[in-house]
Amino acid sequence: MGEFIGQGRKARRAYGFDEVAIVPGTVTINPDDVDISWTFGEHRFKIPFIASAMDGVVDVRFAIEMGRLGGFGVLNLEGIQTRYEDPSPILEQIITASPSKVTVLLQSLYREPVKERLVAKRISEIKRMGAPAVVSAIPQSALRFAEIARDAGADIVVVQATVITAKHRSTRSQAIDFAKFCSNLDIPVIIGNCVTYEAALELMRTGPAGLLVGIGPGAACTTREVLGIGVPQVTATIDVAAARDFYYKKTKRYVSIITDGGMNTGGDVCKAFASGADAVMLGSGFARASEAPGKGYHWGMATPDRYLPRGTRIEVGVTGTLKEILFGPARLDDGTQNLVGALRTSMGNIGAKNIRELQRSELIIAPEIKTEGKAFQNAQRRGMIR
Repeated sequence: MGEFIGQGRKARRAYGFDEVAIVPGTVTINPDDVDISWTFGEHRFKIPFIASAMDGVVDVRFAIEMGRLGGFGVLNLEGIQTRYEDPSPILEQIITASPSKVTVLLQSLYREPVKERLVAKRISEIKRMGAPAVVSAIPQSALRFAEIARDAGADIVVVQATVITAKHRSTRSQAIDFAKFCSNLDIPVIIGNCVTYEAALELMRTGPAGLLVGIGPGAACTTREVLGIGVPQVTATIDVAAARDFYYKKTKRYVSIITDGGMNTGGDVCKAFASGADAVMLGSGFARASEAPGKGYHWGMATPDRYLPRGTRIEVGVTGTLKEILFGPARLDDGTQNLVGALRTSMGNIGAKNIRELQRSELIIAPEIKTEGKAFQNAQRRGMIR
């Protein structure tokens, strides 16, 4: 498998969203007649969209609005919302800081300890408004915060790091036992991130309800530059989805696959589902919403790391409300609004009645798919060439 890249060394070709396209089907369906809902644990969601656990994207208000619209947002339990009673002035400092000073500022602001009472308070605020309370922590903190979150009413817990495996070796600390963690928590657990068949299969055996797929594709993430690791999202999603299908065939237990990051347009989202995703997690796409706490800015979760930042603050601007980004009507021509409408329309043209059928659609390698015949868009920096 793969091709030689040097003497005795082979590498496998991997593909991202810009290099593939979905082939239309032989039957078309009215977009209003397709089913885009998905089931996760005991929960059923109207739309398969998740907002990433970034402090510039999800706060209590955003999580409530995301829940009202049929998806859910993930609140970072180690972020600004749980370190400060009033996050507003802290966020304002981050937003207004100069590019040359913002990383040092973030490192300073995130040294404020997380307060357990704020963990419980934020979850209660979300639940009080009837929205799903979904929260995230890194593996080192998951044991500390997960029980607090569960007791406060959290519906789902996400354990997230740059790379997570079922086997972690360390001479300095005790690794989290995911099998024990998942079985003891009594609410669905999502683990991430991973990008390979083998790692995904081993993680599934520990009992999570879902896996996050993606290392370094996010707009604010610099992991690929800092560490040199990652797999393009189409190949990563296909490989992890293959592990899901194999695991389901062996155990009859279905583990949802969530493609996390790297999607800027409705076309990217559709290709993620065609690659095998059950849901998608977006950061920069939702950071553009007027409800997002970052006011058009967001930063990677590893940006405040005091030793090796693997993210940066980026400006994406405020382009519309969350409802417009999800359901339209689109006021932009670049595919970043009405993502739900794009998904429905794509499914209709493919002839997929639901997400499962979309996962089985035909993909082709198409590196010219975004540029073929787009000379005028390219010259005028319009639409998909913007």
